[in-house]
Amino acid sequence: MSQQRLSFDDVHVGDQAPEKVHKLTRTDLVRYAGASGDFNPMHHDEVLATAAGQPSVFGHGMFSMGFLGSAITDYVGAGNLTHYKVRFSRQTWPNEVLTTKITVAGKRSEDGHDLVDLDVRLVNAQGEEKVIGEATAAVPSAS
Repeated sequence: MSQQRLSFDDVHVGDQAPEKVHKLTRTDLVRYAGASGDFNPMHHDEVLATAAGQPSVFGHGMFSMGFLGSAITDYVGAGNLTHYKVRFSRQTWPNEVLTTKITVAGKRSEDGHDLVDLDVRLVNAQGEEKVIGEATAAVPSAS
């Protein structure tokens, strides 16, 4: 995906970033475990996960946060994100299709920086919110 060139002058409250879609696979869980060092068996061991009362293994929360974060930086530009905060509202499951939802919630100038505030969410195909958060980016003016 090409890098979005967002300009403070051209962005408006209510604008939405392009959505990013990903089908979560068990391979994603294994790769993320290896990359992060998070080998909690709930993310890779079906037998232990079901014994613990889960319907299956489930995704790492930080994988979901990272996927959403990559959609944010695609929109605002690498290096422009100044604040990113989320809460995990539901687990993600293998074979779920996850979609990012990023909406411009506000614009402001502060300490010589033009800032764009974003409402950020990760949802599944049924519209269930998996991750809910907020982000702020310093976005250059067109001038």
